[in-house]
Amino acid sequence: MTFLASLIQYALKFILMAAVAGCGLFLGKKLRDRKDSKTAAEMTQQEK
Repeated sequence: MTFLASLIQYALKFILMAAVAGCGLFLGKKLRDRKDSKTAAEMTQQEK
């Protein structure tokens, strides 16, 4: 029984850490895309 409880505890920790990592990846990509589009807009304004 102790083994099963420990296994469930580690599985929940793994799922939580994977969710945090996934959110970090999603947020990082979203912020990078926003910065890239802002930089591209500034570059097109400078070319005019």
